[in-house]
Amino acid sequence: MSAGDWKDMFHAACAGDVELVRHHLATGVDPDFSHPEYQSTALVAAILAGQEDVARLLLDHGADPALRSDLDGLTPVQAARQTGLAGLEVVLRRRGAEDAPP
Repeated sequence: MSAGDWKDMFHAACAGDVELVRHHLATGVDPDFSHPEYQSTALVAAILAGQEDVARLLLDHGADPALRSDLDGLTPVQAARQTGLAGLEVVLRRRGAEDAPP
């Protein structure tokens, strides 16, 4: 595997590749970075893709549970609600995210 690369991590997050995401986080990729081309956070993108394990990994590595994704116009809580990940929604609120209106 190559050194940390945000774009590669982002695509791995959407695909549910936990080990590749873990690799990139270990090499110092910022889980809260939002690339100007993508304008989305890896956390919200993973949630919208239904990748709950990746979302939890990102949170465990410091992803901001309240950081809004500009492209999607959603917070992680709103994304979790939209995708029906109720357990993740609870985790996000426990980690400091405010309950977003439905």
